[in-house]
Amino acid sequence: MFKKLAAIQADFKEMTAQLASPELLSNPAEYAAVAKRRSELEEVVSVYEAYLSAQGKLDEDKQLLDDPDTDAELAEMAELEISELEDELSELEERLTLLLVEKNEEDDKNTIIEIRAGTGGEEAGLFAADLYRMYSRYAERNGWRLELMSMNDTGIGGLKEAIFAVQGKGAYGKFKFESGVHRVQRVPETEAGGRIHTSAATVAVLPEAEEVDVTIQENDIKIDVFRSSGPGGQSVNTTDSAVRLTHIPTGIVISCQDEKSQHKNKAKALRVLRAKLYELAVQEKNKARSDFRKDQVGTGDRSERIRTYNFPQQRVTDHRIGLTLYRLSEIIDGDLDELINALAEDEAVKQLSS
Repeated sequence: MFKKLAAIQADFKEMTAQLASPELLSNPAEYAAVAKRRSELEEVVSVYEAYLSAQGKLDEDKQLLDDPDTDAELAEMAELEISELEDELSELEERLTLLLVEKNEEDDKNTIIEIRAGTGGEEAGLFAADLYRMYSRYAERNGWRLELMSMNDTGIGGLKEAIFAVQGKGAYGKFKFESGVHRVQRVPETEAGGRIHTSAATVAVLPEAEEVDVTIQENDIKIDVFRSSGPGGQSVNTTDSAVRLTHIPTGIVISCQDEKSQHKNKAKALRVLRAKLYELAVQEKNKARSDFRKDQVGTGDRSERIRTYNFPQQRVTDHRIGLTLYRLSEIIDGDLDELINALAEDEAVKQLSS
């Protein structure tokens, strides 16, 4: 990694010199191209130089400790600084690892997320609702806008299904790690014997596609309208406002009934369909990518899980990276940074090694 960083630093210095040359100044197009390439390297070079500076100070402090003529007070200061510098170097190395990874073009996109209750009956529906609240709060923490596309509740506070969009720079890049089966272990309120039940919910995360990304032909879509069946006031069931889209070439079916307007439900359904078609195209183009990028969420069975939430032990375990945290309350309240950052770092390490 550090050989690559040294080469990047050399390229950066060469481009800096080029930008000051009369030859390049007389060629606006070439000047702009070099300036753009230099700008793309600026952050990684800045962090690398901070790393080199900290490493240099660490070496100096170690030399002081090795020198028998160093007085006790100076040696004590050097020991304290060594501890701080080692922590700083560890953080800088993590940042460099992430900066060296080639960024996926989808990561900056908005995202569409689907949550569905899996095995576990009513408790699975309640857990699906917990996940929806968790993601809502995580989006809020990041200053992103959440827009509900479709929701089908159980009538007792749970969810059979929820589809929603999260709009904000980098939303998909963060949420993409949530695709898969989430398992919960807890004692339901209705359980008189105090036994722990295991339930599951599936999460699918899609990058939201723009119209320029995916073109949908009108004759490829079958549109059905029907009356909404969920809560929403008396008028929700009196008009055929709900919309079901079937994409004939792929067989994908999207239903939206959250809005009272048929037009709005159709527009939302088209956004979800476009995201699904875009993800299919991305998967086809990038078959060599790791499994989690393929958004395969399985069947919803308890055994197919990416993460387990154990309420009695206040424990959350992400099985993909073997990370266990004993702060379930904070995580279920939307504090997902530690989990997601660890998964992002793992992805970066795997990409660098390949």
